[in-house]
Amino acid sequence: MDGDRLVDTFVELADTLVDDFDVIDFLHMLVDRCVELLDVDAAGLLLADQRGRLQLIASSNEQARLLELFQLQNDDGPCLDAFATGTRVSHPDLAAAGERWPRFTAVAAEAGFAAVDAVPMRLRSEVIGALNLFRNRSGDLDAGALRTATALVDVATIGLLQQRSIHHHQVLTEQLQAALNSRVVVEQAKGLVAERLQVDLDTAFATLRGYARGHNFKLSSVAHDVIAGDIDTSELLRTSVHTKTLRR
Repeated sequence: MDGDRLVDTFVELADTLVDDFDVIDFLHMLVDRCVELLDVDAAGLLLADQRGRLQLIASSNEQARLLELFQLQNDDGPCLDAFATGTRVSHPDLAAAGERWPRFTAVAAEAGFAAVDAVPMRLRSEVIGALNLFRNRSGDLDAGALRTATALVDVATIGLLQQRSIHHHQVLTEQLQAALNSRVVVEQAKGLVAERLQVDLDTAFATLRGYARGHNFKLSSVAHDVIAGDIDTSELLRTSVHTKTLRR
């Protein structure tokens, strides 16, 4: 595990008190760093909306996104259990978990996942969501990696909840609801970019995100402008490629 990268991640997760704080990019950064720093192959994050119902907010790839949506649509899966109980839910061999999650395990196997750990986003008695960590091979997640995952989720949870304590009791739920609404726009823009550029959905999302970061724009704002036609998809791709070149 890259110690310096891990420290940088904790600093980024703690920095939520900025005027242009972007919840969607913040939580996508969380799932991406979990895949980068831990021994996992994919990650997905669900958050509760204003009615307390879980909604997909971030995923590291398309397979994780579809599996998270399947959990929500069928009310079956570890992330839902972790949210309901407020405790970590793990299974080292999904092939043997058919009795616990009969529908989820079949779809997870089709996606190539063999093991899972679900960590609740919890502070004391308040649970606001859950993070799923998927692996392509069976076996328990390393104890150190699991502690790191829990710590990352805890810091992210505190970062979101402190917004409410500093501003107003309803700020968090309003912010999360806005993020969920923005997520719909991002998904629409992702599909549009994928179709126009003839790329897969993961590449389309990376292109949108690269453009947003390269111009210091909010991801949701870029998605809206793409749908509205204010940003041409060819310019989107050109800027994304240029940004990647500079970072190298």
